Amino acid sequence: MKQKHQRLLFLTVACVGIGLTLTVLLNNLEEYIIYFYSPSDIAQRPPASNDVIRAGGMVKPGSVRQEEDILYFTLTDYQHDINVKYSGLVPALFREEQGVVAEGTYRNTMFYANMILAKHDENYMPPEVAKTLKDDQVQTHITQPWKDDAAQTITITE
Repeated sequence: MKQKHQRLLFLTVACVGIGLTLTVLLNNLEEYIIYFYSPSDIAQRPPASNDVIRAGGMVKPGSVRQEEDILYFTLTDYQHDINVKYSGLVPALFREEQGVVAEGTYRNTMFYANMILAKHDENYMPPEVAKTLKDDQVQTHITQPWKDDAAQTITITE
């Protein structure tokens, strides 16, 4: 009977130890998790102003403007829009009607990006945006990428 109690005690201590270890590990990892939001997600439940998040969607046509070293544009999922402010190097594939993911914080209706990711070709759309469009059956038309037009070119001077 004593052996049974020892095994039960050992299993109980082992389970509690594993549980505590997992709790500590997951709490520490939570600091490094960056959640993805679409503009509709942000409109429905905005993240806390100090949370670093990734916002993805399409660059809204006609929304890109450059003021000195700061780039402003609107990110859309064709249902909701969020305004983005970014200071830094712009990826070569960044342009209107292009899928992008911006990492930063959302405060007072403005997304302050510290990194912009643009991927693939002119047909790329972030999977979350494509899913939103498919779920809501929104029809969109993606136009061809920019031609070499000086009025549409974004330049960053250092």
